[in-house]
Amino acid sequence: MKHEAITFSRFSLFPLIIFSICFSFASSNILLSVEEHDSHSLTSPDKTFTCGFYGLGSNAYWFSIWFTYSSDRTVVWTANRDKPVNGQGSKVTLRGTGSLVLTDVDGSVVWETHTTSPDAPSLELWNTGNLVLLRPDGRILWQSFDYPTDTLLPKQLLTKSKKLVSSLKGGAFYSGYFNLYFDNDNVLRLMYDGPDISSLYWPDPRCSVSTNERTNDNSSRVAVLDETGHFQSSDWFQFNASDRGLGIKRRLTMGHDGNLRLYSLDDQSGSWAVTWQALPSQCLVHGICGRNGICVHTPEPKCACPPGYEMKEPSNWNKGCKPKFNFTCCSKSRDVKFVALPNTDYSGFNAVENNNASFNSCRQACLDDYSCLGFIYWESKRWCSTKSSLFNGYQVPSFNGTLHLKLPVSMVASLEPIRNSSDPECSRARDQLFVGSSKLYDTTGKRVKWAYLYGFASAFGVVEILVFFSGWWILFRKGNVQSIVEDGYHAITSQFRRFSYEELKSATRNFKGEIGRGASGLVYRGILADERVVAVKRLGDVYHEEEVFWAEVRTIGKINHMNLVRMWGFCCEGKRKLLVYEYVENQSLDKHLFSGDVIEWRDRFRIVLGTAKGLAYLHHECLEWVIHCDVKPENILLDKTFEPKIADFGLAKLLQRDGANLQFSRIRGTKGYLAPEWTLNLPITAKVDVYSYGVMVLEIVRGIRLSNWVMKKAENEEQEAELTVFIREMKRRYQCGEELGIEDLVDKRLKGQYSRKQAGVLVEIGVTCLEEDRNKRPTMDSIVNQLLEFVDETKLPKPDNED
Repeated sequence: MKHEAITFSRFSLFPLIIFSICFSFASSNILLSVEEHDSHSLTSPDKTFTCGFYGLGSNAYWFSIWFTYSSDRTVVWTANRDKPVNGQGSKVTLRGTGSLVLTDVDGSVVWETHTTSPDAPSLELWNTGNLVLLRPDGRILWQSFDYPTDTLLPKQLLTKSKKLVSSLKGGAFYSGYFNLYFDNDNVLRLMYDGPDISSLYWPDPRCSVSTNERTNDNSSRVAVLDETGHFQSSDWFQFNASDRGLGIKRRLTMGHDGNLRLYSLDDQSGSWAVTWQALPSQCLVHGICGRNGICVHTPEPKCACPPGYEMKEPSNWNKGCKPKFNFTCCSKSRDVKFVALPNTDYSGFNAVENNNASFNSCRQACLDDYSCLGFIYWESKRWCSTKSSLFNGYQVPSFNGTLHLKLPVSMVASLEPIRNSSDPECSRARDQLFVGSSKLYDTTGKRVKWAYLYGFASAFGVVEILVFFSGWWILFRKGNVQSIVEDGYHAITSQFRRFSYEELKSATRNFKGEIGRGASGLVYRGILADERVVAVKRLGDVYHEEEVFWAEVRTIGKINHMNLVRMWGFCCEGKRKLLVYEYVENQSLDKHLFSGDVIEWRDRFRIVLGTAKGLAYLHHECLEWVIHCDVKPENILLDKTFEPKIADFGLAKLLQRDGANLQFSRIRGTKGYLAPEWTLNLPITAKVDVYSYGVMVLEIVRGIRLSNWVMKKAENEEQEAELTVFIREMKRRYQCGEELGIEDLVDKRLKGQYSRKQAGVLVEIGVTCLEEDRNKRPTMDSIVNQLLEFVDETKLPKPDNED
């Protein structure tokens, strides 16, 4: 492979000044350009790192930093990883304004630091591998350590605003699908963020934070690798390199295969040895074989499609497998069969679980659930889990359960594809590890001590945390054998199941006791036969089409978050389509916020934060990216502790992971909460929810409807909406540098009992969410991070009647 390095333009007006400490550029006209016959480059004082143009192929170059003496010139940072520049003529310029700029051969700006300085800064490459822009007084203006790509170097901090993103494949720099980052709960995690699905896979998502020996109490969110090979994080996670000690060059890299590894450099050979890795087996990495695919542990990972499925795109396992069949809503049991795949499981996405069920009851639960794609049954433990989605599949001998795959009875199924599994393109790490009985070896044959190998023996043996559902007493039994099956069936289907129309008609007393209504239908309070109180939504005419109905069932059935209403089941009998939800005691936010009742400030802030967390989960973290499309107080339900739960996904739409914008055939949502995109006929993105959320936040602060469309009319003025008037006034105060006048903005019914800091940040968030230009609106995850910084600001002023 040919590697091109940066050289200096022959037409540069200023010479390169070489210092004994480092290379430094202090002129606005010094250019670093791609030249074919020169090999000059910017090198750190100790020669460990080199900075310049790194070439791959015949005409693709990246402005990068790499290890000088590694055998493959391992890159640790790239400025333009997703936008390579062309050959001769591309250049890096240190401009007099204080900005470092990368331009392509046509002069277009590909990347820049966006920095300004009144005095000419200098550019230095330090021995740590940090590329730094320094002011004349020595202060750092910009540094590459603040913008990591896929690698963390010793002394480089990983904080809440940074993440490591893998490359798309080995030997390329494009951004891939695997991330190391601090989650909203302050825990350091690995996540697969692929074209179809997002999924957390490390630390073990089946276990609690404490079980994983982490803590989420520390909100500082910082981690660092020191020069001895010791890594430590604010969530208590830490590890040591097996060759811990000073004098060794190391890097922590988020691999393109989804595993996080610490590498040590052999100075003599220039090769890398793995001295720690997060996951002992590649099949524990989520998404390695795509949706529906199965990772077969051989022990090297191999990918295969299950019977009845085929690769979505030949030679690209990232796209996974697609079914060669289609079930309809009213498919009968006689039309379905199950094919057994021993030692096979799909992690997560369980519709129901039970650890004391018979095989027949488990099978029946899957038959009764249209969305069920198969079930796992572990005979010795009588453990059953039905699957609503087939993702993160793996087959390993140490797992004693069997996957029973749901297929049409007419389909001829073969296990041959599993036996003939192939290497996933993304599965080969640069340093492949071979697992022995007690030791690991790298490709050079060098033995690597491994302190965490014990996890391998238990990783596949430990299946998802079994949630034991206490069975409800069955009042009527029909024979001994029949009653055993029914007992197991009722226990396992109590969580998510298909209900009959008669069951729900009886539970709601013939659909009396309406508790709410929305664009998608009416909601009734009901009591099931097992005495659970539920909310039953009877869907309107828009759901007569099966495709629309099942979009809602699949969307909500797969979602599980404390700030989202949980769905327990559904009914599909011809045109009768109903959804069954958990019942939330305190009804909807609007019934409290706009009534005579006063919601205390702590509860208001909790509602704003919880709603933001729920929307952030929908937009960024859950199984599918989801746009709610109708965020408003009526769709925020409150439990007995006033914890919010977002409801009514009747208008929800899946957001395509390839970044394509959604087009809707009609305006969706509620007037007053609609983003301008709806009326301007622009493509719809998750920013429409951000706009609606902003309206609601301001209403929570003020305690009144800002979204109503009742116009007020002043003398000689045109009619304007209340919200328009309010936002214009807030923007005027911001622009003029005036005090916001928080005391005039907050609900007077609170009588001054609120946190001024929290109120200020809520008004600021609300106003920024209502920007007409959606690109200027924040994302929901950034809003959550902003709110979390003020969650402890709970000091309230003393009431006026206290001394």
